[in-house]
Amino acid sequence: MPRKDYQEQLEELEDDVLYMSEVVLERFRMGLDALERKDEDLAREVIEGDHEINELYLDLEQDCIDLFALQQPVAGDLRFIAASFKIITDLERIGDLATNLGEYALEAERDVFPDVDIQSIGDETLDMVEDAMAAYAAQDPEDCFEIAERDDDIDAHCEAASETVVRDLIETELDEREGIDEDDIETFMTEVSRLLLTVRDLERVGDHAVNIAARTLYMVENDDALIY
Repeated sequence: MPRKDYQEQLEELEDDVLYMSEVVLERFRMGLDALERKDEDLAREVIEGDHEINELYLDLEQDCIDLFALQQPVAGDLRFIAASFKIITDLERIGDLATNLGEYALEAERDVFPDVDIQSIGDETLDMVEDAMAAYAAQDPEDCFEIAERDDDIDAHCEAASETVVRDLIETELDEREGIDEDDIETFMTEVSRLLLTVRDLERVGDHAVNIAARTLYMVENDDALIY
């Protein structure tokens, strides 16, 4: 295959990875919105849209395999293809987490934790993924380190949210002894479980953003400092 076509393949791979990230981020935002508004139609759209993300992943996976097998890339090109392969895996998993949000939205009955700002945490994690993909596109190693540092803030916010849920759970158990309706307790416990799972999933999105930054850093500078 002519060298020109090979370079075009590499450029197309980058464009397709960036497109996949846009689709995944849109679906995750829709999942957050569905959860906030308890919008069943939007939630189902997110869940049904997971098929498209999986198809994008499989197509790009095959593209990477073909480049490995047919072009036998070396040095920077090899790192670029390998990093892209890893990044689409993280994007596919973020898509799975978006599907989780859609499922939580279908299950949600009411918001019993006004002190937990899921939307704010979700916005932070989405910003991290967007910035990680921008670093991938720009091949910017400095931004990779900055994104990894921001994950500590996400972890802290998720931990605080979980502590708030547990505190409210303990207080509700105490109130139960004073005669709270059993149905209300059951609803509360369901919402506790849902919210803890949501917080866990948001934290995982932040972890995937760090993974993307780590692979980008390795791609650009052959530096595995952020890979763990």
